[in-house]
Amino acid sequence: MLRAFQGLFANDKELAMRPTIRRISLFFCFTFSLAVLCNIAQAQTFSVLHAFTNGGDGADPLSGVTIGGPGILYGTAYQGGTGDNGYGGVVYKLAQRGSGWQLQPLYEFNYGLDGGPLGPVTIGRNGALYGTTYGGGTGDGGGTVFELQPPPTGCRTAICYWNQTVLHSFAGLPNDGSEPQFTKLVFDQAGNLYGTTEYGGNGSGRFCNVIGRNAGCGTAFELSPSGGGWTYSIIHKFQNNGIDGVQPLFGMIFDPAGNLYGTTMYGGDPVQEAGAVFELTPSGGTWTENILYDFFSAENGSSANATTLIMDQSGNLYGSTDTGGAHSTGTVFELTRSEGGWVFSTLYTFTACSAQPIVRDTAGNLYGACYAGGQYDYGWVFKLTNSGGSWTVTDLHDFNGRSDGAYPGPVVLDSSGNLYGTANEGGISGDCGLSSNGCGVVWEIAP
Repeated sequence: MLRAFQGLFANDKELAMRPTIRRISLFFCFTFSLAVLCNIAQAQTFSVLHAFTNGGDGADPLSGVTIGGPGILYGTAYQGGTGDNGYGGVVYKLAQRGSGWQLQPLYEFNYGLDGGPLGPVTIGRNGALYGTTYGGGTGDGGGTVFELQPPPTGCRTAICYWNQTVLHSFAGLPNDGSEPQFTKLVFDQAGNLYGTTEYGGNGSGRFCNVIGRNAGCGTAFELSPSGGGWTYSIIHKFQNNGIDGVQPLFGMIFDPAGNLYGTTMYGGDPVQEAGAVFELTPSGGTWTENILYDFFSAENGSSANATTLIMDQSGNLYGSTDTGGAHSTGTVFELTRSEGGWVFSTLYTFTACSAQPIVRDTAGNLYGACYAGGQYDYGWVFKLTNSGGSWTVTDLHDFNGRSDGAYPGPVVLDSSGNLYGTANEGGISGDCGLSSNGCGVVWEIAP
């Protein structure tokens, strides 16, 4: 599961992001109540666009990529770079050049000062990139929100670094968040920026650490542009009170009415505490939380530990879980609006997965990656197609743990139907001390 990324190297500057998920030696396709046959993809072309080397290009690309336009991708690598002995990480741009792709590092972090980027980046209207770091900053190492702006004179060299500004340094409980994880920041129509932190706030109890900067149950925050700077405020502090969720690891999404939706890893139901789906509604300058669904523990065959949500044109929510289901290895689910409430349904249950955040195309098909399973047990990419209420899974690619990568993360889909993503190990290149032969890759699947 995604939470299991966290660990410590011998040097606490270098935060290990190595998974400790259960290995399943072979992936099989079964028939489930809401899922029919497992198909093998036809006429799909898989390509590695870049293999990371643990140098200036970084290593451990955990959080996928962000599409910046035709032939342009932006992403983060949690380690590598030249800052702080190569522990800081990198924000990069990957651009198509003829038949190939060229990676350009935009900023190399110094973990001890400005943190390391763990989540993806968001593109602002001004062309700047916005993201968060896990650790670093002036707030006792609680992480930051940063902005990257291209040089005002433009780039005239192959290596062209952007200018970084720290918009906020997290200080932790009781009045601030701490340590944002895989959150992708989101803008509202007025240009305000929103995200989540795993810790901070004033919650306490089970699943909420009580020592140092990691204390608290997590927060949702807002950054508003003001007078040439940014004003920071917490819009919700998560509580371990038997109702609210605990530890939001991912970002939030907006609906057309300006409400925010997200998930937490723990909390919710006071017995199961397997996480929740929440809504934050603005009113008169404050935000009110509404719990839409409480997940149940993986042991009872339900879902647990949800990732990022997506929304369709009708306002229905979709998401994935990295545990739960009949085999405790993840599900894809839907929350449908009904008579003023929400109805939960499991669309697909995996046999070997640890499902990562999903995307949806205009035809209603869902795409995602499994961190585990596949033919070689290094993960696989899937497509889910709805036919008459039943969902069919298609295996688009199985990672081999070597040249094409290992352990994929979130995927994105462009307007031409191309899928892009990252795998945080494999690729052969670089010396990362990994058993999977490489420092990670950016990949593409073309239809």
